[in-house]
Amino acid sequence: MNSLDAVVQAARSAKGITGKTDIAAVMDTLRAHGADPGAIRIGDDCAAIADGDGWLLFAIEGFVKSFVAHMPWFAGYCGVMVNISDIAAMGGRASAVVDAVWSRDVAHARPIVEGMAAAAQAYGVPIVGGHSNAHSDDEQLSVAIIGRARQLLTSFDAQPGDVLVAAIDLRGRYRHPLPNWDASTDAPAARLRADLALLPGLAEDGVCRAAKDISMGGLVGTAMMLAESSQVGAVIDIERVPCPDTADPARWLCETFPSFGFLLAVAAADVDAVIARFCARDIACAAIGHCDDSLRLRLRAGRAEREIRDFRTQPYIACARTQAVAESESFHA
Repeated sequence: MNSLDAVVQAARSAKGITGKTDIAAVMDTLRAHGADPGAIRIGDDCAAIADGDGWLLFAIEGFVKSFVAHMPWFAGYCGVMVNISDIAAMGGRASAVVDAVWSRDVAHARPIVEGMAAAAQAYGVPIVGGHSNAHSDDEQLSVAIIGRARQLLTSFDAQPGDVLVAAIDLRGRYRHPLPNWDASTDAPAARLRADLALLPGLAEDGVCRAAKDISMGGLVGTAMMLAESSQVGAVIDIERVPCPDTADPARWLCETFPSFGFLLAVAAADVDAVIARFCARDIACAAIGHCDDSLRLRLRAGRAEREIRDFRTQPYIACARTQAVAESESFHA
């Protein structure tokens, strides 16, 4: 099997990608019970609430119990880290986090909390409260965050003709057996904070149209969410995606969750300047494809091309801009 077909097969079966379809069921339930998606667009890395001269950003992450059980310190660290990345993906700066930690006893909670504290210190974002229970059957974790953005990046504003740009910190390693690419826990705190500051800088300078944090579905799953939400199609050249020399392409593109990884939609005139900002900080960055009006996601390698999804016939997370508008209008008809 060639690398393109292997990536296509992974894109159609990887749990991190197929699991995102659960979002569509939640959206359908919310709409069926009168939720108004026109007020705050649902489906972004954070909720963005207009507030004065900017936006209040609000997000939450829940963690799989097996992850928390087997790697409690790293789960706690990720609880803070991934929330901060979500804020950055929206063009924002994180303000504070709160957590909910369930555990069998205080001793089992300790490494989770220590991991959260380590990330909070590294990124300079305080833990300001939460909820704990040391009398549970097992360990569970969720972490919520607030932040602010002066200029907003969203999942809804990519346009046909935009160039897709991937920025990923390759200075890390896999946390086996997890698909997490960790370029954070051993990095200097000052570097972590300055790297994340690139995203609000792009937003405030108006050189990026849309963005998403690369999450559990890898770059391919993230591209599917971005394209569908913006109601555009996209072509990705898998050979252009920044990738460690030792990584399996299928795992990297369809399963890997990098500690610093963003997919951007950028106007063609701004691409070189955007790439230069990341490269100046030794973050791998490249133009990997483009958006079009096909409403389909395709992967390409050389002259070969494979279609992954047609959003017209097979919705993915059902958070598309036009879907939200249509549903909102039907509520008020």
